[in-house]
Amino acid sequence: MKISILMPVYNEFRTFDVVLDRVRQAALPAGCSKEIIVVDDGSCDGTAERIAAHQRENIVVGHYFLENAGKGAAIRAGISLASGEVVLIQDGDLEYDPADYQRILAPIVRGDCDVVYGSRFRGHISGMRWKNKLANRVLTTFANLLYWAGISDEATAYKAFRTSLLRQVNLQCTGFEFCPEITAKLRRLGHSIHEVPISYNGRGIAEGKKIRFSDGLVALWTLIKYRFVSLRFVHAGKEIQAHLVPTTPLVSASCCTDEQDLPASNCIY
Repeated sequence: MKISILMPVYNEFRTFDVVLDRVRQAALPAGCSKEIIVVDDGSCDGTAERIAAHQRENIVVGHYFLENAGKGAAIRAGISLASGEVVLIQDGDLEYDPADYQRILAPIVRGDCDVVYGSRFRGHISGMRWKNKLANRVLTTFANLLYWAGISDEATAYKAFRTSLLRQVNLQCTGFEFCPEITAKLRRLGHSIHEVPISYNGRGIAEGKKIRFSDGLVALWTLIKYRFVSLRFVHAGKEIQAHLVPTTPLVSASCCTDEQDLPASNCIY
């Protein structure tokens, strides 16, 4: 089984090489191979040049936006490039540890589920400010109340999905609202979310953390909004490729790798 590791990055020059090395070295469940897809979201600090260097060495799939479009737009572009059966989201900083890959991917590889979230609150957390912890708790509570999600960490970056399922979701996100949108729409379509514990080492704004209070408000509104929209705005109808790519101009995209409709009774109306 091929795993597509999707890395949306924006101005991560200081950490990118270290993170990429950890991703390359990370062990996967038995029988799995990986491809690494890096989407540069208009970086202006030298990150794009580092990606290009690794691309020339046939290490990554490189995809570039001319201007900053947002994390959600970068993720959508990466999904369209994925050739693996499973997509796993990886941030371009050091907050999350690729050593957790096996734990995250194992339930999908075994066939136990189609969606796995790595829960920081079921694992080990260090460096998370109380304001961020509170915001995470609020968003998770709303996800559970509105969608019966039964999760402990809605906003975790470590999320893994069967690619075929991910492409059935009509994603519209451009910024940090990817997390609440995918959570809301998966639950509206009747999919359960499996959680596993992970480790987390938070960073502050001085170290490059980009999410702000306003992003939390957008995330909250996203959870509320998608609880009440028609299901036709939730399901993409069939697997799609070009539709997933945002219209933001890009410089290049190249590829190199190493190596259903649901019953209506399962949907949340």
